[in-house]
Amino acid sequence: MRFKVIGIVILSLFTLLFLQSIKNSQANINPKSLTGDFNFSETKGSFNNQIVYSQEVKSINNRKDTKVLGELAGPKRIEIDLTNQKLYAFVGETKIYDFLISSGKWGKTPTGTFHIWGKFRYIKMSGGSKALHTYYYLPNVPYVMFFENEEVPAYRGFGIHGTYWHNNFGHPMSHGCINMKTEEAGLIYELMDIGTEIVIYGVAPES
Repeated sequence: MRFKVIGIVILSLFTLLFLQSIKNSQANINPKSLTGDFNFSETKGSFNNQIVYSQEVKSINNRKDTKVLGELAGPKRIEIDLTNQKLYAFVGETKIYDFLISSGKWGKTPTGTFHIWGKFRYIKMSGGSKALHTYYYLPNVPYVMFFENEEVPAYRGFGIHGTYWHNNFGHPMSHGCINMKTEEAGLIYELMDIGTEIVIYGVAPES
C-alpha cells in the first residue's frame, strides 16, 4: 500500500511538471519592454539542447517589383495553413508569397483570426522546461510580427518570425510561434503592417 501511494505521488508530480511545461512552452512577454534592437553582447542561445548563435541580418531586398506591389488593390492579409505547414501572403485577392513554415510542436499554435499588434526587428525569446528538455533561450530573433485577438492577448507572445536555430521547415518545430526562414520572414515583415489580418487554420501534423 505504501509503495502504491508513493507511486501515485511520483506520477502526480510528473503529470504536474508536464502540464506546467506545456503551459509555459510559449513564454509570456511584456510588450512595453520590447525594444527591437540587436543585442551584440548576447548572441549565444540554446534550442533543443544545442548551442546556437544569432547574427545580425542584412537588409532584405524585396523580390517583388515595388511598382507591381503598388498597383495591387485591396487589404493585406496572411493565411497560415497548419495542415500543410504553409504561409500565404495576399494583397487583395492576389497571392504575393507562398512559404513553408514550422508551427507548434512543444506548444500548440492557436487557430482563428488575429491581427498584427507589433513589429520588431529583433526580440529575445525564452521558455519551456529544462527538466523536460524543452527549454529554449533565443536572443535576437529576427523579423518578429506579434499577433493577438480577444482570446489570445498580446502578452501570450505568439508571433511570426525568422529562425536561425533550425532549418526543418515544413514540419512543426516551435513552442507555438510560426517559424520561417529568416529571408522569407523579412519579406513578410516588410510587406505587412500593424493591424494586418492573420487567419490560422488546420491541424498541424504529428511530429
